[in-house]
Amino acid sequence: MTTQLEHCEILPPPAEVTHELTLPLTFFDVPWLCFHPIQRLLFYEFPYSKAYFLETIVPNLKDSLSLTLKHYIPLASNILYPASNEKPFLRHVVGDSLSLTIAESNEDFDSLIANYARDADQFYPFVPQLPPPKEEPEYKTFPVFCVQVTFFPSHGVCIGFTNHHAIGDASSIVGFIKAWASISKFRGDSQLIDAKSLPLFDRYVIKDPRGVGDLYWDQLKNLSLQFPPSHLPINKVRATYILHQADIKKLKDSVLARKPDLVQPSSFVVTIAYVWTCLVKSGPASGEEVDADELEYFGFAVDCRARLNPPVPASYFGNCLGALIVKIKHKELMANEGFFIAAEAIAEIIRMKVNKDEMVKVAENLLGDFHEVIGKRILSVAGSPKFDLYDADYGWGRPKKLEAVSIDGDGSMSLCKSRDSEGSLEIGLSLPKKKMDAFAAIFASGLGILSKEVFYSD
Repeated sequence: MTTQLEHCEILPPPAEVTHELTLPLTFFDVPWLCFHPIQRLLFYEFPYSKAYFLETIVPNLKDSLSLTLKHYIPLASNILYPASNEKPFLRHVVGDSLSLTIAESNEDFDSLIANYARDADQFYPFVPQLPPPKEEPEYKTFPVFCVQVTFFPSHGVCIGFTNHHAIGDASSIVGFIKAWASISKFRGDSQLIDAKSLPLFDRYVIKDPRGVGDLYWDQLKNLSLQFPPSHLPINKVRATYILHQADIKKLKDSVLARKPDLVQPSSFVVTIAYVWTCLVKSGPASGEEVDADELEYFGFAVDCRARLNPPVPASYFGNCLGALIVKIKHKELMANEGFFIAAEAIAEIIRMKVNKDEMVKVAENLLGDFHEVIGKRILSVAGSPKFDLYDADYGWGRPKKLEAVSIDGDGSMSLCKSRDSEGSLEIGLSLPKKKMDAFAAIFASGLGILSKEVFYSD
């Protein structure tokens, strides 16, 4: 059972915010208005008493969170939807705050940080819920960010984050989480300032000469953009799989042996191709019936910051993503060469599209890509090995486990660096139990007999 101990509102330091801040939503932000909130959990070992947690840790977390908001004002803001149906925008006024919940749980901490399959429903008590929107005479206001800190007596702490995707992409949100961790650990923001890692909010670095943002809003403004809290039960289990560096090398070598003309495949390419084909092949064992000619989709986001012309600074806070989509017939992924077909297709679209000449076109088609995959069989990716949340140390050590809870509802897999193994990758899945069992068997056996044809047989 999980019990709320306290709920409070955290404001930036009063002296730092003396006037209203408004930021327009760019064409990178607008498509995410209709996307569900993003939910992340970081679990930390913390073998200390409740008194120490409440008297020492909680005050420091509150103070450091307030100081972090000094540099990340948009996270203590609201997205405003004008009653006139004009394009929404972000606004912070004096007194706006971020919702923080402090809770206590007696759930099995060791089970929660394990890799084996666990009931996905048991993670939701640690996920903060965005406050409901408010109706004002001229606007409807949507909060964009909230935090929950849950204490497990003598075992651990979980910090949960929920954000509206329109406020920022993974690069932005991870930047905030690491900044808060640094300020909490070092009791101040001097290291953050010295490292010149403060976020940039200037929307003028995003060029939109064709007015794509307004075109996007014209397509979205009549949709319902309010998402209810997650409903339980979801009837899924969550599990984590590790692809060790040696496994990744075997996958790369096997691709190059079959596709010698392919440019050296990356760890990302072979990991995604392997997970994708394992998931497709696990379908029959879990009772799925799919037409042989039905398309399977794989979609993934690409950070456009360094790939636009002119480039956008790496510290830019907001969304700056394009999407790439690979389409392959179901029967091809089920066939002997499925893994190699997937790897080649993913590598090829990256080669063709991830460059400065193509990324603007990719970015400007984001909403069209969303529309294309609605109702389709799609696997997408949440997270990236580029954003290492296992570095987020609040003063009591590195996290023991990262869980991307929002993959429960959108058909994604999570992907990040492995916590304990250099060069390895950590994959998170949320599936019905029968499919998870089938996937686990195929994933393990495929790695065990990587060089044999039996893995690639129908």
